[in-house]
Amino acid sequence: MAVYKKTYRPYEGELTPSWSRFLVIPRYAFEELHRSRFLSVFFISSFAYPLVCALIIYVQHNASVLGLLGVQGANRLISINITFFMSLLGWQSMMALFLAAFIGPRQVSPDLANNALSLYLARPFSRVEYVLGKMSILVILMSLMTWVPGLLCFLLEGYLEGWSWMRDNAHLASGFFFGAWVWILILALLALALSAWVKWRPAAGGLMFGVFFVAGAFGATINGVQRTKWGHLLNISHLIGSVWVQLFGDTDGTTNGALFFRVPRGEELPLWCCWASLAVLCLVCLYMLARKIRGAEVVR
Repeated sequence: MAVYKKTYRPYEGELTPSWSRFLVIPRYAFEELHRSRFLSVFFISSFAYPLVCALIIYVQHNASVLGLLGVQGANRLISINITFFMSLLGWQSMMALFLAAFIGPRQVSPDLANNALSLYLARPFSRVEYVLGKMSILVILMSLMTWVPGLLCFLLEGYLEGWSWMRDNAHLASGFFFGAWVWILILALLALALSAWVKWRPAAGGLMFGVFFVAGAFGATINGVQRTKWGHLLNISHLIGSVWVQLFGDTDGTTNGALFFRVPRGEELPLWCCWASLAVLCLVCLYMLARKIRGAEVVR
């Protein structure tokens, strides 16, 4: 058709910086997630255990409260040490697994089912930025559930105990931070990869638990039949627990892993095997995403 009025003008406003364009995705995703009442209740309830830990720390340093409760010897019952913080990390990490299984499958599969990837990638928006935008949704929520409350509890204990305690136990804070990030990255990559390949949300969420629990049970079966310990290479919780023990700097065998991530005594794997297995899992997830995140799909 003929164009009679050439009124088109290019956009002359301020451009969004290229480094922050991926943040457009989580900005609208959080608005959608906020509408889910179940997700809101679950997210808020996940802070119950850190709150209990903070109360334990406060009560142990408050003589008046201890006298009122009549438990002056409570400081000998619960010690604020590596076991305390690893238990907190283990519990919050399981909450993060449930969160990833709930919101992870809805990240990529709707875009693939509705052929919306071409709309994303037709703009100055790369595949890497798309994956980073989707990952940031999971990373931000799981960070608020894991290492953020853990470091707050560490700072509370350091404030009440003094600077010397904080200096001597700095490895607990670093272990909590880096250990949580290892778990967060694995969950985020796995959730996005399953969401890209399994378009039915309940099936993708079920596969999240299958990868951890079914694969772990299969590895335990291999250990029992073959009388070996190398079947733990299929058990992600065993690998994560071994890595956490190293990151927390437990050189004297104080603990054998966090809650739900126990490493049986005598069945420890070499640390380089644990790191290598987790790295292979991340590479497989990245490969799965690279195969599916494309601007156009060729159907043979």
